[in-house]
Amino acid sequence: MIRNKLKDISISISSGLTPLRSNGEFWLNGDIPWLKTEQLGEKYIYNTNEHITKSALNKTSIKINPENTLSIAMYGEGKTRGNLSILKSPMTTNQACCNVVIDPSKAHYEYVYYYLKTQYEEIRNLSSGVRKNLNSNDIKNYPIRLPTSLDIQFSIADVLKSLDNKIEINNRINAELEAMAKTLYDYWFVQFDFPDANGKPYKTSGGKMVYNPTLKREIPAGWEVSSLWSIAKYYNGLALQKHRPTNEQFLPVIKIREMNEGFSDNTEKASINIPEEAIVSDGDVLFSWSATLDIKIWAQGRGALNQHIFKVTSNKYPKSFYYFELINYLNHFKMMAELRKTTMGHITLDHLKQAKICLPPVQLQEQIEQIINPIFGKHLLLEKENQYLRNIRDWLLPMLMNGQVTVK
Repeated sequence: MIRNKLKDISISISSGLTPLRSNGEFWLNGDIPWLKTEQLGEKYIYNTNEHITKSALNKTSIKINPENTLSIAMYGEGKTRGNLSILKSPMTTNQACCNVVIDPSKAHYEYVYYYLKTQYEEIRNLSSGVRKNLNSNDIKNYPIRLPTSLDIQFSIADVLKSLDNKIEINNRINAELEAMAKTLYDYWFVQFDFPDANGKPYKTSGGKMVYNPTLKREIPAGWEVSSLWSIAKYYNGLALQKHRPTNEQFLPVIKIREMNEGFSDNTEKASINIPEEAIVSDGDVLFSWSATLDIKIWAQGRGALNQHIFKVTSNKYPKSFYYFELINYLNHFKMMAELRKTTMGHITLDHLKQAKICLPPVQLQEQIEQIINPIFGKHLLLEKENQYLRNIRDWLLPMLMNGQVTVK
């Protein structure tokens, strides 16, 4: 192994910029990808949330970074600073991204990516100033531990890449499974084309519809109106700092961070002697109702539910019903929270009571549950497999990088 500064194995290291926002010529109908640090963190980035115009490219000093550039977040509160991604298409970035083009004759860009992933905390600790920002000089001079042979770098990267590729495939399958289940649900209970007595789509085949003044739309005859509050139980988590473990047995605490990212070494611990309602198991529906509004089916193993997250259950209605009804109302909740964020910024029980929904007959709910439940099951298995693959990758990563484990 040898050590080189990052600048010594790179063709270029530079940051981007933000074209003047008030100049519509730089932004209107733009088709050139423009990346912000909030997107960094996933291994590959194929496209961006915003785009700039050719005029911005011609009239400012912003540059297009080539495919396979490494982009490192220099600014950002919380976890963002130090996040790293590989740009998989040519794109520009803002000034908070440090963009590193690796010299292929000196190092393999994927190997450098994986090495820098092991240096996340060390890179973050280089930050300075009141806002703890990184600067490009610190990144340029950061030491990189390299095998002397490019072939070995390729081999190490390929081992780790094979695990990441399988995780990405599983994520794509799960996205398709989720979309398939939601499309079916909406077809039945939003478009009202569930199978009628003859197996034909109800509304399309002329099924009787009646106007409902509460929902201000037509719904199938005989259907009722309910609320999100009425179709499920919402158990709010505990202030778990009051329930610390007293021995070696513990439950990992599920906060909003864990809900989004899974457990980590920084996850807090709680006593196993907490109410059963506060214990989360695989397959439970979680609804973060404060700050970050989100709904997920949990798949990371048993944990203790922290406050600001509901565990959503029902003794009467199947999971697919209350899960997708919450999903369909989520954007409305986000809009409400955004409008009232200076005074509220979260969803209350009253909002759940005021959220009126169409209530299909339980028989129909159970019928669609028989179709959707296996999809949920497959989704859960792939989530569990990804957790296992990530554990293997993260276990191998530092050992491959420091030479404890070799690849032939």
